[in-house]
Amino acid sequence: MDVVYPRCCGLDVHKETVVACVRVQEGKRAMKEVRTFGTMTGDLVVLSDWLAAHQVSHVAMESTGIYWKPIFNLLETGFQIILVNAAHIKNVPGRKTDVKDCEWIAELLAHGLLKGSFIPPEPIRDLRDLVRYRKSLIDERVRGVNRLQKILEASNIKLGSVASNVMGASGRAMLEALAKGTTDPGVLADLARGQLRRKLESLRQALEGRFRPHHQYMIGQMLSHLDFLDEAIEDLSREVASRISPFDPVLTLLKTIPGVNQRVGEAIISEIGVDMSRFPDHRHLASWAGLCPGNNESAGKRMSGKVRKGNRWLRRTLIETSWAVCRGGDNYLNAFYHRLCRRRGKKKAAVGVAHAVLVTAYHMMKTGLPFRDLGADYFVRLNEASVKRYSVRRLEALGYKVTLETAQSPA
Repeated sequence: MDVVYPRCCGLDVHKETVVACVRVQEGKRAMKEVRTFGTMTGDLVVLSDWLAAHQVSHVAMESTGIYWKPIFNLLETGFQIILVNAAHIKNVPGRKTDVKDCEWIAELLAHGLLKGSFIPPEPIRDLRDLVRYRKSLIDERVRGVNRLQKILEASNIKLGSVASNVMGASGRAMLEALAKGTTDPGVLADLARGQLRRKLESLRQALEGRFRPHHQYMIGQMLSHLDFLDEAIEDLSREVASRISPFDPVLTLLKTIPGVNQRVGEAIISEIGVDMSRFPDHRHLASWAGLCPGNNESAGKRMSGKVRKGNRWLRRTLIETSWAVCRGGDNYLNAFYHRLCRRRGKKKAAVGVAHAVLVTAYHMMKTGLPFRDLGADYFVRLNEASVKRYSVRRLEALGYKVTLETAQSPA
């Protein structure tokens, strides 16, 4: 087999050590040298100098947890780094049991048998860290609200049965009063605002419980924690807005897609970047994100079409977007959801809409063109003859005689 990279290196990365194998091809003879280094910054600098001394051009390593990141940070500027999925290396046949991991990686790299993972540039990686951390805090806030609801139920306070949002303006005022020791149902119910004041009698019944000092202390602590999370989320949002400002034109473009708001656009950019040349086409991007059907077929029999594991952060954001689209107004994506929902069910339809949003975002970022809605009646116009035959057949089955005439356009 031809040698693609005559001077390359394979790295076997661990938490405290990294084993490196330099492979140098000179003529028909290949020379290998294996050394072990620590993972401290000084040790990695020695590794970089050692690779430079051997004139190594390409370095490959497995994506082992987060332990590859310190090595990538030190070697990114001087070498071409190929980060490989460990499952891909495992699937390549021909490995001998007496070959070390670093030697096998170097051998595969030399012959061009490794495919690198997508690693965005540093500004996108930093933005990704911020957006993912913000999402984690939002999830923690949701869990905090659920804990608060459990404490209310444990104290016989049924506020969630009357108010649709216990953390709304009215609910928050009542919770703060409970945290200060107010337990009179009439006084608490009188804190209701807006439309909730129509339910004052139900509120008085719901707020009559067995509220003890223990519950008062717990609610006070939980409200303080939720305030801290709200402040942290707002601070992160401001930092994300400042970091994403160089990509504002792309963000503005993405927000023309139905269901894509500021946060969804920020999540899309932070996960896939703005340079679509990193993906050969939209199909590769959908596969990388885990938003395409699984391809599992054997002997002509189609097995499960479950989506593969991909970028769970991006997939989750896009599926949440698809749920917003299905409840939105009249547009192509909404019609696409309801068309899939009849045949495949709600969850698979949501994945289909998420796939459509991702493909749309890919082409918009690649071409720079804004979103053009095909219209809610796109599928009706696409299959006009079929819709006509189906409607006539249903009416005739009900006993009607149907005659179709073309409507005259208004003058």
